[in-house]
Amino acid sequence: MTSAVWRFEAIGTVWEIETPSALPTPARQRIADVIDRFDREWSRFRDDSVVRSLAGGGATDAPPDAAAMFEVYAELSDATGGAVDPLVGSALESLGYDAAYSLRGGEPEPRTMPWRDIVSWTGGELRLRRPGLLDVGALGKGRLVDLVADEIHRTAPGAAVVDAGGDIRVSGATERIGLEHPYDLTRAIGVWEVTDAALCASAVNRRAWGDGLHHVLDARTGLPVRTIAATWAVAPTAMIADAASTALFFDGGPALAHEWGVEWVRMTTDGAVEWSPGCSAELFSRRDSVDR
Repeated sequence: MTSAVWRFEAIGTVWEIETPSALPTPARQRIADVIDRFDREWSRFRDDSVVRSLAGGGATDAPPDAAAMFEVYAELSDATGGAVDPLVGSALESLGYDAAYSLRGGEPEPRTMPWRDIVSWTGGELRLRRPGLLDVGALGKGRLVDLVADEIHRTAPGAAVVDAGGDIRVSGATERIGLEHPYDLTRAIGVWEVTDAALCASAVNRRAWGDGLHHVLDARTGLPVRTIAATWAVAPTAMIADAASTALFFDGGPALAHEWGVEWVRMTTDGAVEWSPGCSAELFSRRDSVDR
């Protein structure tokens, strides 16, 4: 579509918002406010965030997105046998992915007790019953993309594409989106045509450091995953697509995606490409369909 593109940086990534005409300044400010509010609540990289205020344990008023996100986390955790949970922040920091970006790998920090014995989000209160560091990276960026897309729709109903570093929501339009090869950024393994839906991707080559360290951890061991290199998922909302793209790094991920009605593609670290039955992506090298 003939459009205006607004590019800016926020939450550590580059955003591109494409609309038929340029968004007016007040609309851009409201979008910036939505992003800043979410960041102040959920960023473990900010000293003034809600997440940091709870790191020692305690309780606070639950941010507006807490219930929606933690309920999906509960499904993720159940489906992956505890591999995905929102208390993985301290494990990431232990390996060097910390607020200072020290990127110095330390000792892994495995989960020692179920996260739901520590975190509660009922009655309008968010509580940590013992010290811990929340990290909502498994689905938080997708949630924020949805919030921004909703704000755009309130301001300027019509076609819009919101892209936050590869987490993309398409509204009122169709976009052909390349699936970037995780080991060769000049290539794509396929193209996905997305209409009124979201596509989210995750890969181990992004936010990687040290000797094989990257941001996708198994919470049970505190170590990076080793078998899956990249995932892509398409769903009605970016939060669900983001959550599914995380689950697909683990056993149980394909079954959860099937339960949610999510189409997906993933590449293993040995280069095999897998996809969900009926997946509509145009893959340049089809090898294996998975339904489990």
